[in-house]
Amino acid sequence: MSAPARAIAVRDAYAYCQRLTKREARNFYFAFLTLPARKRRAIYAAYSFCRQADDIADGEGEASAKRRELAALRDRLHEALDGKPDGPVLTALADATKAFGVPARLYDDVIDGVEMDIEPRRYETFADLRVYCYRVASAVGLMSAEIFGYTDRRALQAAEDLGLAMQITNILRDLREDAERGRVYLPLEDLRRFGYAEDDLRRGVMNDAFRALMQFEALRARDYFSAGAGLLPMVSYRARSCPAALHGLYSRLLDRIEQRDYDVFSERVRLSTAEKLGIMAKAWLRSMIP
Repeated sequence: MSAPARAIAVRDAYAYCQRLTKREARNFYFAFLTLPARKRRAIYAAYSFCRQADDIADGEGEASAKRRELAALRDRLHEALDGKPDGPVLTALADATKAFGVPARLYDDVIDGVEMDIEPRRYETFADLRVYCYRVASAVGLMSAEIFGYTDRRALQAAEDLGLAMQITNILRDLREDAERGRVYLPLEDLRRFGYAEDDLRRGVMNDAFRALMQFEALRARDYFSAGAGLLPMVSYRARSCPAALHGLYSRLLDRIEQRDYDVFSERVRLSTAEKLGIMAKAWLRSMIP
């Protein structure tokens, strides 16, 4: 019988999550730096768990094997939350969950969401797509709200809305890459409404129908950004700069998509490092005003 694995010190587990976040999510990492240390460590743990789940769904291998891996991750998650963590990510996550009272169902929602990506699927309506967006983005926003701390429970709806805005922006930016992988996230009812075919999307056709479709989706994202901005004054003063930076980064990314006349096919839409730093500095300075 093999010896039990050596327990990982919580401090070392958080350090691992910080390194992973810095390596894999530069935009998020710099926004997270504006948080107080205790909240920052908890956000690293939450991001690392979500990344771990997403990597399983997007990795190589058969769909059935990925589903088994996600089921195993779910089991390990619940064992960790019951006081028996395994590995640095779940060790840090269990500690952060206990410290900030993050509802365990949100982690299950993320696993459910990434599992939807294992096999290409289509979303007939926005209501259908919204379920996916809630699981992979809004659930993360709700985790974050618990870690930030808030003064009004309406902050939870605003966090959900900000997650939706960010995910819709991701979908618009990544149309080309997703189509190459057989994934179409734009609601099929919207494609029909504007007379733009799924085959056009795969071929990267830029025409008036595409621009009208993209404008419609961008305005939907804008509505959610507007609702999500309500989160900022309800978040703990010392944590406010982080959601402000994320709101600024993603709304600026949407600006850039619009400025390019919705051309997301010729090259990936990005923000420069200088733009990112400017947005985050502005968010931090504004957060200093009570």
